[in-house]
Amino acid sequence: MSTDGGEPISREDSQKIVGAAMEVLNEVDDGFYEKPYKNSLVFEFRPRSVPCLQQKKSSIFFKAEKVGEYDPDLIVFDKIIIDTKVIEKLRTERSVRC
Repeated sequence: MSTDGGEPISREDSQKIVGAAMEVLNEVDDGFYEKPYKNSLVFEFRPRSVPCLQQKKSSIFFKAEKVGEYDPDLIVFDKIIIDTKVIEKLRTERSVRC
């Protein structure tokens, strides 16, 4: 994955990512661990032509010295890291009020 500050993704590609995420949220019941959601996203990205890599380990460097590794859940368009998270339920202080 490049971190050179290249071109941002297009609006269309951004909508593909969000659309896939919303489809998964609407289709998969809650209460699972992260893996079913991650797998569902990968499945949903295919018909939307969203290139996706699962758990591509990357080295982290600081001043040319390797200081660790990072293993993101998903990388899409070789630019966007998606890290799936699961919560038991929305708490009042986290919910959005309209």
